[in-house]
Amino acid sequence: MSKITLSEDYSVASRLSTSYRMNRVFRPDRAALVVPIDHGLVWGRVPQLEAPAQVLRRFLKEDVTGFMVSTGIVKATEVDMAQNPAMARILAIDAFWPTSAPATGTGTLVASVEDAARLGVDCVKLLLPWNVNDAEKVLYCQRIGTVVSAAAKWDMPVMVEPVFLNHPRTPEIITAEMEVARVAYDLGADIIKITFPGPDATAKLCDELDIPVVVAGGPLSGDAKSTLKDVSDAIAAGAQGVVVGRKVWQRPAEETSWLIAEMAKASRAKFKRLW
Repeated sequence: MSKITLSEDYSVASRLSTSYRMNRVFRPDRAALVVPIDHGLVWGRVPQLEAPAQVLRRFLKEDVTGFMVSTGIVKATEVDMAQNPAMARILAIDAFWPTSAPATGTGTLVASVEDAARLGVDCVKLLLPWNVNDAEKVLYCQRIGTVVSAAAKWDMPVMVEPVFLNHPRTPEIITAEMEVARVAYDLGADIIKITFPGPDATAKLCDELDIPVVVAGGPLSGDAKSTLKDVSDAIAAGAQGVVVGRKVWQRPAEETSWLIAEMAKASRAKFKRLW
């Protein structure tokens, strides 16, 4: 048997096209319902997420479509995911420290697109913080541009999340995040992830950008019914998915199961595919 060269290895690793991976993240009959458990990259031992692999295994039994994960979680749950092949995985490949001081903090890549392809995930995700200093903004734009270029080689979708770190979500911040979403789009993002800006703003963003928009849940707040309403409104407005973690797994177990089941119903009943 001849020795496999680097180019041959690349052709094997990239045989899954970007379209194939996008259609694993986004199913034809429902909005994506993704449970993020990658928070440890930035915040360490988050309450109720001290054992992330156990959290993933718990939600494999629920009506979700995938997970947002770190490299460590991918490695720890390979067998679990192999036994649940329909589940999508979105790999967080960057981090920012400290989130409590964005003006003086810094971001960095913690994994590459090639790493993601070799790990067998379906998408990579990066932050685009905008309440950072100007030099950091430049570095972030350069970093995302480099990742988008590498992703084209490896046929890997890129999700970008515009965000104002550690900042109250005032109407002004929500408007500003919409502007930064356009920056992410022009940098070449395949998917925009944004904290729910309200149904009207979500509809506007979905209409303006011809790529999928997914809505993030954010930190635990309100009751389960308010979370369900936000999820339902976001999907009805055109969001192609929701990424809800702390507002789900930081609630009591019985409430969590009810909320997931109701969000899953909304992911089908309210969904219209836009791409």
